[in-house]
Amino acid sequence: MDSQALRRRFAALTTAHLADACVRAKVPVRCVELSAVLPGSRLAGRVLPARHAGSVDVFLEAFTLGEPGDVLVVDNGGRVDESCVGDLVVLEAKAAGLAGLVVWGLHRDTADCRAIGLPLFSLGAIPNGPLRLDPRPAEALGSARVGDWTVSRADVVLADEDGVIFLPAGEAEALFGLAETIRDTERRQAAQIRAGYALRSQLHFDAYLAERDRNPGHSFRDHLRAIGGAVEE
Repeated sequence: MDSQALRRRFAALTTAHLADACVRAKVPVRCVELSAVLPGSRLAGRVLPARHAGSVDVFLEAFTLGEPGDVLVVDNGGRVDESCVGDLVVLEAKAAGLAGLVVWGLHRDTADCRAIGLPLFSLGAIPNGPLRLDPRPAEALGSARVGDWTVSRADVVLADEDGVIFLPAGEAEALFGLAETIRDTERRQAAQIRAGYALRSQLHFDAYLAERDRNPGHSFRDHLRAIGGAVEE
């Protein structure tokens, strides 16, 4: 799936839909709690990884390797004692045609970054930049660590107000299809609740309780899968 198709299809989905699709497809759910600097931002694109070691040169080099629609994914080790991205990096990313930035660390120049308007997700803000210059990692442009996950050019990243999720690029098409099915099921259920048809009735919750009494090993997810409900995945 190319960057344009990724953005177009994600426009009608959420990261929650995609997380549920991963559960259903038995694909690792690689989610991270990060917040948008500009509230309401959404982001979709192929991962362009960069490991920060105290200097912005790694980002400038990454931009020469990236393609329009990519997302700069910055690994600063989740540090909360320094910022690693500011307005000039965000502005340069926009000039390079990138779709946005995901930062496993802090940013600064918040007001200017918001004015630039390029989606930026991070752990938060702090005024100071890096006060160190460490040896550059061998894989500085090959992969990035974000939370518990290591991501690379083989991944795509999606972000919204619920956070950030990474998907294997080769499985994105199938996962998007599942996510769209889950979305449509949940929309039908929501419409019926608004019309006065309780979710418990839609999901035959009384039947589930009765079956659970007969078979204590019968889980609610077993029941949902049997009736085609969504809710939990």
